[in-house]
Amino acid sequence: MSALSERLTAARKAAGVSQLDAGKHISVSRPTYIAIEKGERDVKPGELAALASLFRTQVSRLIRQETALPMIAPHLRGEIPEAAQEVGVGEAIDKLAEFVDDYQFLLEKNNARLVPVMEPPRIDRSAMGLDALAARVAQYERSRLGFGEREPIGDLRKTLDEVGVHVFVDVMNSKLAGLYSFVPGFGYCILVNRLHPRERMRWTIAHEYGHFVFDRDKPGVDYLNPGARKPFSERFADAFAANFLMPAEGVRRQFEDAKARSGDVNVGDVCRMANFYSVSMMAMTLRMESLKLIRSGTWEFLKESGVRVSDIKREAGISEPDQKPVIDTFPERYLLLAIQAWNNEEITTSQFAKLVRRPPIQARELAENRSTLDEEGLFQVKLSASVLDRNSPSE
Repeated sequence: MSALSERLTAARKAAGVSQLDAGKHISVSRPTYIAIEKGERDVKPGELAALASLFRTQVSRLIRQETALPMIAPHLRGEIPEAAQEVGVGEAIDKLAEFVDDYQFLLEKNNARLVPVMEPPRIDRSAMGLDALAARVAQYERSRLGFGEREPIGDLRKTLDEVGVHVFVDVMNSKLAGLYSFVPGFGYCILVNRLHPRERMRWTIAHEYGHFVFDRDKPGVDYLNPGARKPFSERFADAFAANFLMPAEGVRRQFEDAKARSGDVNVGDVCRMANFYSVSMMAMTLRMESLKLIRSGTWEFLKESGVRVSDIKREAGISEPDQKPVIDTFPERYLLLAIQAWNNEEITTSQFAKLVRRPPIQARELAENRSTLDEEGLFQVKLSASVLDRNSPSE
């Protein structure tokens, strides 16, 4: 099969369209359409445009030759119940598939390879209970990734990108927190909902990373408020996220320090601890409840009181920045690959703008902002330039 035939087949399956309906859409019989997917009959330009519209994709994606097909959509869609489609799961899956497809395209254009995934060891699930297991695994991962035992995690997304876990951020239905999927030949991918608060997005990334640690080959969807009882894997991911973002020893140290200052620990102290670990007030309160540092039911009391977290922050002396940092849709490595391909004239300006999901003017500004030193004449270098010492005896 040609690349076009393969992409037509994958796009149709991802969209949930039968071969009969696809044929009817372009006014051909089912056998004729099957011949198109097999590469035995050429597809006409008008037919291709109509099929792209039916499959909710772009003609440029269907005729792309350079990259292998990302199998996120059919692979993940088969794991999702039909009722879930009502909250936009299908659209989110398609979006993640497009991101991976574009990432693979840029790797090909730059003749680059992915960072090998630093996979943690498989978990022996029978060794201990869920809470103890999640705590041990989270502590191991903090150590493995260089976060230490007590300190807050800095740029979690950047760290995961460096170990080969690709985190994308974009708009989804508000009931969806994130998606996770392993894509053969590409690696582990996470899509996080941009509509959620930053602290919630950070929790979602940690939660999805918990799935990578627990059962990395099985895809799934993380709902904001799941109705049924959560399966073990979901409960593990939640417990992992809590221990990963808010390590017990660190939280206890912060608690004791606050208590030593005034002889008491109040709501403002809890808020400051949440800010220290870059988590929500709810996450920190529930974490301290689970560690039995504060009385059970504190979060329910705060919620029922009607007090706003923004008011608590203001009273606690926590100021919000006037302009919050922009969270890009793509990991940093993806953006650098896009800029390099454009600088090397491997892609057009129009392609570059589409790949970084910006209007052409903003796409140029993105590239220019990362080339400021070059424009000022401080150095002239390509991203592909080697930094190895070719005279080294080890060469």
